[in-house]
Amino acid sequence: MNLSIKEVARALGTECDCEDRINRISIDSRDVDKNTLFFAIKGEHYDAHDFVSGIQDKVAAVVISKEMNCSCPVIKVTDTKDAFLKLANYYRKSFKNLIVIGLTGSVGKTTTKEMTACVMAQKYKTLKTEGNFNNEIGMPKTIFRLDESTRCAVIEMGMSAFGEISALSKTAEPDAAIITNIGVSHIENLGSRDGIFKAKMEMRDGLKAGAPLIVNGDDDKLVTVDEDKFKVLTYGINNKSSYMKAYDIFQDGLDTKFIAECEGIKEEVRIPTVGLHNVYDAIAALTVGMQFGVSLKDGALGLRNYEPSGMRQKITEVNDITFIEDCYNAAVDSQKAGLNTLVSIASGRKIAVLGDMLEMGFFSEQGHREVGEYAAEKNVDILITFGKESHFMADSARRAGLENVVEFEERTELTDYLMNTIKKGDTIIFKASHGMHLEQVIYDIYDKLKG
Repeated sequence: MNLSIKEVARALGTECDCEDRINRISIDSRDVDKNTLFFAIKGEHYDAHDFVSGIQDKVAAVVISKEMNCSCPVIKVTDTKDAFLKLANYYRKSFKNLIVIGLTGSVGKTTTKEMTACVMAQKYKTLKTEGNFNNEIGMPKTIFRLDESTRCAVIEMGMSAFGEISALSKTAEPDAAIITNIGVSHIENLGSRDGIFKAKMEMRDGLKAGAPLIVNGDDDKLVTVDEDKFKVLTYGINNKSSYMKAYDIFQDGLDTKFIAECEGIKEEVRIPTVGLHNVYDAIAALTVGMQFGVSLKDGALGLRNYEPSGMRQKITEVNDITFIEDCYNAAVDSQKAGLNTLVSIASGRKIAVLGDMLEMGFFSEQGHREVGEYAAEKNVDILITFGKESHFMADSARRAGLENVVEFEERTELTDYLMNTIKKGDTIIFKASHGMHLEQVIYDIYDKLKG
């Protein structure tokens, strides 16, 4: 990055007569230097304007929305958060030969992002969203990491309300977009799956005309997408008319093998993870690759480099006990997918430690009950629930005939129970919304087992 302060001001629709240049942007007052443009953004728990006086002599300039006396150059705007997105869009547009892939969905978007980056990296130097930087603050940070060597950017977009995906899409202006599925995450704010579908389809708002719009052809909502403005492509396992199909799916240890077929071309694919949900993510990535000159063969080679991100379905073995760590997020579909993974890899007892799925609103009881019934259907040996809402999960599992069901609301009690219960040969999945901090139980158990 190399922008003049005057250029930044004009990009934001105002004036600042300063020719000094900046090479980095920060919203964190602890992370600034003399070449930094500091955005004073008001957050949920703080207002960064309160820190401007302490850093004004350490930065190149500040972007503010309040009247303040500053010793450094000032760019005054109406809303600093909106300006942050606006400057990200300006910077994105400065890269004329850049391919931007935008993606969203109720579940699977981060895995799809990681796999898409693996595929695109076979042909292009690729930048991707790191961690969960997928909102109106995180996504611009990804864009500001672009440099002249970047040829592709894979950008994840998250949301919890109407209008958010639209703003992100208009900022990133993707050359192709993926929508993984329509679940029930954030249904409290969006009212129904139809509302969620409408919110996810805001991805079109910044998508370039004629660009590929890649959707899950096995999703009952997305399969209805019919757009003249975009090149709609479907991928699927069950929908035989999908543009990209996967079949002959076979689990081989902790890998999954399948045949991908697109436009009459077939390729055997092996991904270093298990579960049908990951096959969907892989063929979405392969579909993107095909649109930008990455062959199925090369895309399959790229997928071999996939590694789970964060606390997403990481499989670890400690003292001959297999642990499936999947504590980053949880929704009904992903809880069911997690149970499928547990059953598919377990050779001994199958133990499911499932915690609350947050932000479910009025759908919470029904959603937790669905997961409990599914756990009984999959015949897990022990279902352990964690959290108040998960009581519904436990109750429905018992009603469906699952005998060994235990409930906890305290982490220490859960940890103690597990230490007295687990034994060699067991396979255990831990899955809950990140806000439940179920990973702390995993780490405590690892310390006790290794100690």
